[in-house]
Amino acid sequence: MPDRILVVAPAWVGDSVMAQPLYRRLKQYQPDAHLTVMAPDWTLPLLERMPEVDATLRNPFGHGALKLGARYRLGRSLRGQFDQAILLPNSLKSALVPWFARIPLRTGFIGESRYGLLNDARTLNPKALPQMVERFAILAERVPGNPLPRPIPAPRLTIQPEQQQAALSSLGLDTERPIVAFCPGAEYGPAKRWPARHFAELARRLVSQGYAVWLFGSAKDQVETQAISRLAGIPLVDLAGRTSLAQAIDLLSLAHMVVTNDSGLMHVAAALERPLVALYGSSSPEFTPPLSDRAEIVSLDLECSPCFERNCPLKHFDCMEQLDSNLVEAAIARTLTKPPGTPASPYIPIASV
Repeated sequence: MPDRILVVAPAWVGDSVMAQPLYRRLKQYQPDAHLTVMAPDWTLPLLERMPEVDATLRNPFGHGALKLGARYRLGRSLRGQFDQAILLPNSLKSALVPWFARIPLRTGFIGESRYGLLNDARTLNPKALPQMVERFAILAERVPGNPLPRPIPAPRLTIQPEQQQAALSSLGLDTERPIVAFCPGAEYGPAKRWPARHFAELARRLVSQGYAVWLFGSAKDQVETQAISRLAGIPLVDLAGRTSLAQAIDLLSLAHMVVTNDSGLMHVAAALERPLVALYGSSSPEFTPPLSDRAEIVSLDLECSPCFERNCPLKHFDCMEQLDSNLVEAAIARTLTKPPGTPASPYIPIASV
């Protein structure tokens, strides 16, 4: 069996979290295997919190960049170092480095006609594997076509208390009040974002109940977090653009509750086993749900959703506009009263209740 495995990881934060069950299963099958994950800079802090990952390799290639010569040079530098490569992206470009590296076994879905670049090419059955995490995890199976063993191990990120305390100190934060974390961003596009005024209304209610509300996100999310703070009209802790991903992970682990769009930070919060309420509009909880038994999914399940578009094609954005803060506050209450370890409830769209 391969002892030295290179995994070419996805570029998105959420997808990177959903790849961890693959790593866990590889280690389950081969405890002594050495697992190296090739990933872009911004996801490396996630990999550092995954004990299954033995080493990381920086992926220097941006989205859409071919850079054939650079890929060849990187691949050539890796020759003789790996027995197997597992490719999680379906792009042709992602298969080039393992091929140039002459890695003996190259595993992945056929994707963009990667015949020849892969010599262990798998055919995806979307009906049998409706969730992204399942599609990643099945690549650990040595025999193509075999069913995916279940249950799939869930993503779980580790936290170091000293790093957590350092993050608090560097940002001047305290934990005197229970913390509700809001993650109002969504890198994919506006159609996945719950409106700022709804977040603001929920923030006012939670602060009146004695909670501290912390807003998380990247610098790109500052427009959203600033709008929430302005509309709320009360002091909120806006951390958007002020933390590294590593700090965000440490601080999210302190949250009493997380309210989040379908985003990378949603998957991080789930992997930290934080109680969370996940808001879905244009995307589908049947494809990328939070992988946690402490999560509650809120969706109106309108006829026009999920559309999987970056912007509402009908211009009304009803899937999120009509999802008011009363529904989310009720979901928070249900989540907080559910004992840890309770099996996850089946996803039931609000409109059908």
